[in-house]
Amino acid sequence: MMRKNYITLIILLFTCTIINAQQEKGITGYENWLNSWTEFRPNKVEYDKPTQILTGNITNDTKLRKSDTYLLLGDVFVTDSTTLTIEPGTVILGDFDTKGSLTIANGSKIIADGRETDPIVFTSNRSVKKPGDWGGIIILGDSQTNFVNKDAKVEYGLDTTEAKNISYGGDNLESNSGILNYVRIEYAGKRTKRFGYLSALTLAGVGRETILSNVMVSYSQGNSFEIRGGSLTLNQFVSYKSTINDYDINYGAQCDIINSLAIKSPYISGPETSRALRVLNHDLKIDTDFNKCQTIVDAKNLTLINITNDLEYDIKVGLVNEAIFIGEDVTFKIDKSVISGFNPAVILDNNIKVNSSNLEKIVFTSSYFNNCNGNIFIKDNTNNEDLENWYGSRAFNNVYSKGPDSETFIDSHNLKRPDYRLRINQIVASRED
Repeated sequence: MMRKNYITLIILLFTCTIINAQQEKGITGYENWLNSWTEFRPNKVEYDKPTQILTGNITNDTKLRKSDTYLLLGDVFVTDSTTLTIEPGTVILGDFDTKGSLTIANGSKIIADGRETDPIVFTSNRSVKKPGDWGGIIILGDSQTNFVNKDAKVEYGLDTTEAKNISYGGDNLESNSGILNYVRIEYAGKRTKRFGYLSALTLAGVGRETILSNVMVSYSQGNSFEIRGGSLTLNQFVSYKSTINDYDINYGAQCDIINSLAIKSPYISGPETSRALRVLNHDLKIDTDFNKCQTIVDAKNLTLINITNDLEYDIKVGLVNEAIFIGEDVTFKIDKSVISGFNPAVILDNNIKVNSSNLEKIVFTSSYFNNCNGNIFIKDNTNNEDLENWYGSRAFNNVYSKGPDSETFIDSHNLKRPDYRLRINQIVASRED
């Protein structure tokens, strides 16, 4: 009996070891944490007609209840240190005709604390939904930016006469704008004539006391997540088939991204270059205070995947871009991550000089580069052998492979419940000496 228990224990330990190994790179979890709260076919879901309308300014603490369905009519602002609380399971529809949006002004809060089995959903009010049907969610705080002028504004032509409703930034690293947890945002990213596309979720000057976890953006016509300054952590974020960038980070943001995912499709394209991550420090140096904190991104256990039926053809006709673009003056570190199916995996701005000082600020470790047409390049540089040799060194422990999705991921082609965790056997088989 003791021998039998001992054998059972060995089997359990071996199984746990395999599971732990499987979760080493890319998104992690003993189980597929995408189950239950995500939705990869949002156009198949029908919601009730709205019973309540949200419009104008919300200036008193307000609670949205699951028993009602809400319509964002035009640009809605939560102002004057007000808290908007949303019950788990609540559905909020963005109006197509008025391109509804929701802005949490600096000093106010949103408490959208859903549950795994009862997520909060923001989606289009159209029966046949399309990217850009409505605006999106904008959360403004008083955490840091690197602008010379502290009075930064979100310029998207939002319908307000009060500058305070669209202003952000300050010196409060601990700024608390509330909670987003188990939240889905679908078909956002409206186009404006003067200011381009809104992002599905804009976090501007948001501080580290804000809780941001388990947020999924699907089919945004703009960026999925736009980070403007601030000091924040994104945990278990999902971007699915956005038209532009999945994660767009700029203006001195101090951003940690943990156990998160971006799924791109070459067949969903717009006029702008589409990447999984675009990380910049500034748009113009003249507007930037280099005595302030500059952009620092620390990413761990990311999976960035381009889903395609014919990668070689899609690259040939120009439908596939790089997974990550890194601008000058950025500090960027990514560890234990997966980059699969891009052209190439990474591009560095051509203003970044290839020297030890700059390369020490841009670090790729223990990551898995799969099926990419090149790995790490300088923009417009035809000879990137020095970079390939640098990041290909054993010291960085990166792995390179050419495996199909069916052998690389557990179940990436499941339309209803995909599983983008990595199959560990493929890493072991392809590791270079």
